[in-house]
Amino acid sequence: MRIDLHAHSNVSDGTETPADVMASAARAGLDVVALTDHDSTDGWPQASQAALAHGVALVPGMEVSCRTEQGISVHLLSYLHDPAHPGLLEEITKSKDARLTRAERMVTLLAEDYPLTWDDVIHHVAPGATLGRPHIADALVAAGVVSDRSEAFTSILTSRSRYFVQHYAPDPATAVELVRAAGGVPVFAHPVASSRGRIVGERTYRDMIDAGLAGLEIDHRDNPEEGREFLRGLAARHGLLITGSSDYHGTGKPNLLGENMTSPEVLARIEELGTGTAVVRP
Repeated sequence: MRIDLHAHSNVSDGTETPADVMASAARAGLDVVALTDHDSTDGWPQASQAALAHGVALVPGMEVSCRTEQGISVHLLSYLHDPAHPGLLEEITKSKDARLTRAERMVTLLAEDYPLTWDDVIHHVAPGATLGRPHIADALVAAGVVSDRSEAFTSILTSRSRYFVQHYAPDPATAVELVRAAGGVPVFAHPVASSRGRIVGERTYRDMIDAGLAGLEIDHRDNPEEGREFLRGLAARHGLLITGSSDYHGTGKPNLLGENMTSPEVLARIEELGTGTAVVRP
């Protein structure tokens, strides 16, 4: 069974609709795929219908944006939570609103040096989507400033750039607690992806585990091999699930569906733990 538990649609920063992600998963030979848009579950209904049509099982999920006290970005995957749970919904709504304000400020700064307007950015955002830096990157590509998203993120939009602006995000341990309260299964996404920026230390892992962390996304292209060994040891010591995935974004990233996968046994355990919603099976 081929299982990929991390994919994005244009409800956040992917380039395909939720239905098209399901179609792409079928073409890639996947049996199961999780839709995990940033701070949003708006793609679930469309993806559920398409999953049935294409014969691919859908794991409804979300990627929650978090930040430590030290300002380190953490992404938390949530599987099978209740999308209407008030505590979690309130927190992700705050994050989405903060992303919008942050993006507006970044575009203002960028416009001082590049041919970029707010309308240029909005043109690349699907209705109701969670707006983020990838949409600014797309606007910079369209303006001919950079060749692709990757170049934008390694140069102009890096967290070390003068154009970078922080936005509100919950503490990782708080997010774990909220996901659990919503009946979801929390998994730390690409924990040692040092190429993306600073990574967390022992205290953050301890706090997240104490709060109810269920697993670690270890098999991911952004986790270096030495980091994966550390994570496997951590998972063994604390009884954490180990997942693998592509982090698919359509044409927004080079990541390919199914390039890393999760075992059927781990998926079965996620289904046992998740009580907020259910896997959609054809």
